Amino acid sequence: MSNDGIHLSRQLSYLLRHAPQKAGLTLEPGGWVRVEDLLCGLARIGLNVARPELEAVVAGSDKQRFAFDVSGTRIRANQGHSVPVDLHLSPQTPPETLYHGSTGQFIAAIRQEGLLKLSRHHVHLSPDTETARQVGARRGQPVILKVDAAAMQRAGHLFYRSENGVWLTERVPPEFLSVPSF
Repeated sequence: MSNDGIHLSRQLSYLLRHAPQKAGLTLEPGGWVRVEDLLCGLARIGLNVARPELEAVVAGSDKQRFAFDVSGTRIRANQGHSVPVDLHLSPQTPPETLYHGSTGQFIAAIRQEGLLKLSRHHVHLSPDTETARQVGARRGQPVILKVDAAAMQRAGHLFYRSENGVWLTERVPPEFLSVPSF
């Protein structure tokens, strides 16, 4: 992705996940925004973006952070919101094991408190170690945590799966976490 594409992707993440009001946007139920409104909002903050550019960024996002609805008239961030939004996700049965990428500086707190959503709506979990490693590597030397999702579900915890394959849950208590040695 070009530098312009990376910049646009970051702006989309900021506006669609954290601060839609900064571009005069209001998230509809499900986190959707009309594409036309988004393009006007981007212009209001000094980014003149054509529809093909927007489509290229959405298609080229390595983590598939954004999605168009089936009509192609609305767009949303798939997860990671800090603003109130109901993504209309239904609970699903997770794989037996999921993974979370972090860094060593947080491991002591995680061992004590588990994984917390903090300012986001959910804790984000990966279906494989490589994705978790990439997530953890954004902040330093990655540490991959193994989540016993099957045991969590048996204990009554709900899981959701976003359109891009990220697994979401409210919290991961420490008793369901381990640091695998691979």
